[in-house]
Amino acid sequence: MVQFNSLSRFRHQFKVEEKGMRELILHIAKALVDLPDEVTVNEIDGEKTAVLELKVAKEDLGKVIGKQGKTARAMRTILSAAATKIRKRAVLE
Repeated sequence: MVQFNSLSRFRHQFKVEEKGMRELILHIAKALVDLPDEVTVNEIDGEKTAVLELKVAKEDLGKVIGKQGKTARAMRTILSAAATKIRKRAVLE
């Protein structure tokens, strides 16, 4: 369970900005996998849209996708909310 103080630090650590979306997804993915050093996020930035490509080790793919894709869907939802705040559209692949 996240304590209020930890949540407050988390919010300050990931201020929503254009490059902050990449770090946000990187942080979430590294927390989920067994091999965090294998996690990479490439960002292809456009004028109104950003595409983030998440790559993990083959053994960790199921952990990032989750049952019935729920974990991946949740990551996309968080990314979409962060992108909306800076008036952009973001896609996670």
